Order: sequence, then C-alpha cells, then structure tokens
Amino acid sequence: MLFGNYCFQVVLEDQAILPPYKGSTFHGVFGVALKTVVCALKRQECPQCLLRDNCVYSLVFEMPKYRGPSPPHPFVIEPPAREDTHLQPGDTLEFDLLLFGWANQQLPYFVYAFETMGGIGVGRKLNGRRARFLLERVTVGGTSIYDPQQRTLTPPQPLSLELPLPLPRDSRLSRVTVILETPLRLKHLNRLQAELPFHLLIRALLRRLAALYNRFGSGEPPLDYRGLVARAQVVKIASSNLGWHDWRRYSNRQEQAMLLGGMVGEVTYEGELAEFLPLLRLAEMIHLGKATAFGLGKIRIEVVSPD
Repeated sequence: MLFGNYCFQVVLEDQAILPPYKGSTFHGVFGVALKTVVCALKRQECPQCLLRDNCVYSLVFEMPKYRGPSPPHPFVIEPPAREDTHLQPGDTLEFDLLLFGWANQQLPYFVYAFETMGGIGVGRKLNGRRARFLLERVTVGGTSIYDPQQRTLTPPQPLSLELPLPLPRDSRLSRVTVILETPLRLKHLNRLQAELPFHLLIRALLRRLAALYNRFGSGEPPLDYRGLVARAQVVKIASSNLGWHDWRRYSNRQEQAMLLGGMVGEVTYEGELAEFLPLLRLAEMIHLGKATAFGLGKIRIEVVSPD
C-alpha cells in the first residue's frame, strides 16, 4: 500500500478564533474546498452524478454504502498541535496530510484545495468573515515540494508499506508505552471503550490494517489474526494513566452538533511484545479507531528499557 505524509504550513492573514482541537475545522473546510476545486457539475448532487465514479471529491468524501463497518477514507488530517484558540495575522500553523493508496496520485488536487481553503477561511466569523490564510510551504521529510510563487509542485514517490513486516532484532522486548496523542475512539462488542487492554489495541490495529489494505492496497494482508489476538490477551497492563476527553464538533453535512469522545493519556504494557513492535510502529503512521480522518487515534510508541 502506498503511503504519503505531506506537511503543510500556512500563514494567517486575519485574526482567527479556532477551537483547541482543530481537526474538525480543517476537515470541514477541506471538504468544501475540494468540491469547489474538482466538481464539474456544480448543482448536481453526488449520488445522482454520472461522474461520481471518477471524481476525486466523490471518491474521497462520498463513501459507498456497505453492510458492516464503513470503509476507510483515503486521507487523515493531523491538525496543528498548538491548542491556543486566539491567533493573530502572521501566525503560522502546521499540519500533516496523510494519504493512502491512489490518493497520493491526486496530491495536486489536495494542494489546490488547501490553497482554496485559504480564501474561504477557517474558524469563527469575525467582522463577517472567517480567517483567511496563505499556503506557504508543502514539505516531505523536510524537503520542499511546492513553490507558491512559481506555482509548481514536485510530488515525491510515496512510501510502500509492505506486510508482513520484519521482526525487530531484540526478541526480548518486554515493555512498551503507548501514548494517545489525540482521542482514541474504540468500540468493542458494540460499546465505546474507556480502558485499553492490549488485545483491544491489537484488534483495532488489525481491523484498521485489513480495511486500509483491502481498499487501498493489494488486499487483506497475510497476518496471523487469531494468533496475534490470542497472544495479545496474555500481555498485561503494567501501568495506566488514561482519561476520557469529550470533543464537540458541528457537522455541516448532518446539520447537527456531535460529541466525539475518546481516550487520552498513556498506558504501559508488559509481556512478550517483540512480534507486535513492527505493527505498533505502523500504527503510529496510520491512526486507529473511529474518526481518523479528523486526526483522531494518533498514537506514539516508546520502548521501555529494562531496569
């Protein structure tokens, strides 16, 4: 499966009032801007449009209906980490756009959509309009791929994430800490979870991998799903400092306020963890759980050295 991580830097032109967690703000305006950029039939609803099977907006946002879990989106917006809500003209914001599979070939549309977002504006209206911004840089691994003056974009070759992954050299790994950097929404037995036993984390990771590779890769990866879950159930929680964070957003599409809570904090696991480390490193890249397109479910792994 192809994977790209593109860092966007924007500069505010106006004073802005933004929420502490900015994932919903950028996600919502991104959808509006992308449709503005690519839609050929401006007054046609997507489900009735003859172009829907070849339209970037439709393929990204108008997900086909299936029985069972919804298919994954081909992108994740990792919002700016800063939580301040009142920003001034000249302030910069950085966020990452993660793309999976074929979406990497559509990068010019996404960059153009973010330029268009700058004209639409973000955040609460002040003096009748939202805060505008200019797209200043797009980088990959610190290397610039976008020149706003020359209007040129040089997309890099995305990574190829192949499975199964090689095992780490140190097979004695026995402790890891998982840090939930953005709220993690997990359902197990049809209920949202407020605790994170290791087998629940691995179940969520395996579901995410299967869904992504089925939709954007070469099919479900050849993993020992039952064996991994069984062995994960033996891994114990050494310490846990998890809490629940409720995040409120307004859905323009559904025309209603929504409460999207999730787990935050960190948890340390103890047990035979070597075979899980490559998968956990992959989880750092792809996000887990529900509402990943908003940037939820971002985790970070720290290997705990033995005493």
